[in-house]
Amino acid sequence: MPSSNIVAGLSLERLNRIGQHLDDKYIRPGRLPCTVTLVARHGEIAWVKAQGLMDVERNKPARRDTLFRIYSMTKPVTSIAMMQLYEQGRFLLDDPVHKYIPSWRNLRVYKGGTYPAFETEPAASAMTIRDLLTHTSGLTYGFLERTNVDAAYRKLKLDGSSILTLDKLVDRLAELPLEFSPGTAWNYSVSTDVVGYLVQLLADKPLDDYFREHIFSPLGMVDTGFQVRADQLDRFAACYLHQPGDTMKLQDDPDRSRFLKPPRFLSGGGGLVSTIDDYHSFAQALCQGGEYRGQRIIGRKTLEFMRRNHLPGNQDLPALSVGAFSETPYEGSGFGLGFSVKTDVAKSLTNGSEGEFGWGGLASTNFFVDPQEDMVMIFMTQLMPSSSYPLRQELRAMVHGALV
Repeated sequence: MPSSNIVAGLSLERLNRIGQHLDDKYIRPGRLPCTVTLVARHGEIAWVKAQGLMDVERNKPARRDTLFRIYSMTKPVTSIAMMQLYEQGRFLLDDPVHKYIPSWRNLRVYKGGTYPAFETEPAASAMTIRDLLTHTSGLTYGFLERTNVDAAYRKLKLDGSSILTLDKLVDRLAELPLEFSPGTAWNYSVSTDVVGYLVQLLADKPLDDYFREHIFSPLGMVDTGFQVRADQLDRFAACYLHQPGDTMKLQDDPDRSRFLKPPRFLSGGGGLVSTIDDYHSFAQALCQGGEYRGQRIIGRKTLEFMRRNHLPGNQDLPALSVGAFSETPYEGSGFGLGFSVKTDVAKSLTNGSEGEFGWGGLASTNFFVDPQEDMVMIFMTQLMPSSSYPLRQELRAMVHGALV
């Protein structure tokens, strides 16, 4: 193979298969509206491609600078922010959460019943900050639609709705039972929103200001934030909802989206919009031990600590069900302080490296960092839920297959 077809140890011919695959299987059949994909290695962007329509109704092609709702890809940003404060001695990971949120001192665990007549028992242990960062807190999400507790979350609109603020979220969560005693199991949850509340509390400034000063500005992430600015509107993608028969319908019109207004609820769990190049700057910093273009956002040893498996007994992540959808079980992967971590490549049934880490968002965005290969992959689209198609597994297979 001629060397001109190889960039940073990656075959361009094989990377181009990704674009063909996405076009043939997802975009032309109308399963996905658009995709923007980026692969970088050794700090160099080897391949980036925008495909499809970022707004099907208005026939607007996707662009490299298209703005996407990244939902839970906000979580690693919030977790890095919290661990910046850890490096400053502001808290310890085994600190009980009630040290900072006194109303959480006597949290209880669900035994039976429905809201508001829950039957509960005392939690066997106090919730710690590490429990929040690892989603072993016993909190949940309303959209999971599995239990009577998450039904109460939906009833009380604990989902980042317009009536909520971070203060109100914390107050209302104090009144609801946990799914289990903290530290005993993993459950995807509003934990990272509570981490965002603690960042505000410990730093004594709003979460958006903290992100901008300590992460976005140092990394040159000029398009990332909790709101779409007027000058960004033309680049803001529409979001779609998966329908039976592998079709889709409009879920959030960019001209009428709630992201156009300043949010009352600064969701550290899922509130950011971003572009592929902005998020690459963040992911590249994670790949390079916490530093990018001369700007360090987190210490090397702190990041090494964050990307270890922190689940009890070094266990694997359980399957993640969302309503009628179910993610592929995360066998061979654990969870660190803010992202999933691959612990066993063979067990995972997906090509990659042990130590690879990353996460995804509700609208099918995802990223991974492979420190062993010094490689980053970021994928943007706008289709909910993320479990509609096995995109994450397919992309990992194709990206790692391009290594020479």
